[in-house]
Amino acid sequence: MHLDISTSHTDAVNARILAVSEDRIAGFVRDPMGEIAQRCELPVETVIERIRAMLRGGTIRRVRQTLMATDLAPGALVAWEVDADKLDAAFEMMFQRDPFSGHVVVRSTDTPSSGSQYRLWTTLKVPHGFSMAKHADFLCDHVGARSYRLMPAKGIFALGVGHTRRSSMELGAKADAPAEMHTVRQVKLSELEWRVLTALKREFEPEEIVEAIWDARAREADLPLPTFYEIAESLNQRAVIGRFSTFLEHVKPTATGERVTRFNALFHWAVPKGRELEAGREIGRHHILTHCYWREGGPEFKDVNIMAVAHGTDRDRVRAHKAAIDAHLNEIAMPFSYTNVFWGGRSEIKPSEIAPAAYADWCRATGIDPESMRG
Repeated sequence: MHLDISTSHTDAVNARILAVSEDRIAGFVRDPMGEIAQRCELPVETVIERIRAMLRGGTIRRVRQTLMATDLAPGALVAWEVDADKLDAAFEMMFQRDPFSGHVVVRSTDTPSSGSQYRLWTTLKVPHGFSMAKHADFLCDHVGARSYRLMPAKGIFALGVGHTRRSSMELGAKADAPAEMHTVRQVKLSELEWRVLTALKREFEPEEIVEAIWDARAREADLPLPTFYEIAESLNQRAVIGRFSTFLEHVKPTATGERVTRFNALFHWAVPKGRELEAGREIGRHHILTHCYWREGGPEFKDVNIMAVAHGTDRDRVRAHKAAIDAHLNEIAMPFSYTNVFWGGRSEIKPSEIAPAAYADWCRATGIDPESMRG
């Protein structure tokens, strides 16, 4: 890496690359670096050089092929009620020692409200054949939580963390049409497909960022490159591949001292039963949202059923984006009986492990009989 290569996400060339590379390369493509270069109209050598530099410098925290993991392993958003004196230890355990917990976030509300005693929030995925409830029970006992609420996704309306292109987004900006819902379903894979998927999803080290980026992964899977491509494209057609993405370090300051975002907010709405699909499509069409799901919050959260996430550098601006979505719901006569914002504080993010063999290995390493965790 040359010393004069900027690693700042605000650098003009880097911002041009990131506006594409964060979440615009959908599915599996054979030449992701070339695709990014074409879309941002830069030489591929420049794209590779800049992404490597930002990854080494900590501006980009990971580069990887994402998956529609909710289809490959049953998953849920989990709210944990943990006493204040146990909160830090619970956070560390789920982040450091549970490979099936992904996002780990401490959240709070502006004022005490329904569910505000649930401070710790995580995502959880447990591979097919094993019980998510049993895994959550294990975590609950291990960290001494008082209770927890599992909230599996019934449908996905928005999923794509593009912070660079959202940094100056207008309030209320939305797609011309309502969002489509991805229905969560169970997809079972063969041993060969898992072999390819395992190689696909592993994070890239800086030196692995090259034009022929999949050649080494095909060798890792012990397959000829054409066969690797054929299986990867088959998985893409089955809609289990997410996107090729460069994930920014959006929680902590980067090596240059900058922050990509400062606030992340989990929005809740309770819309009438039977209208979740309609409401989710209208909420999910708003461009500011990085995630939007149909989840059942239950009585602990006043029966909220649509949840979404937005990020920003200014708390009032994030609130204003939420108000714009509320105004749109009012305009289209979509009632909601309750709404709230859960603000993110301390947080760590890692991909959840989803391979069944990895779960069995974890059980044995933890002293648990894998058969006892089957659903």
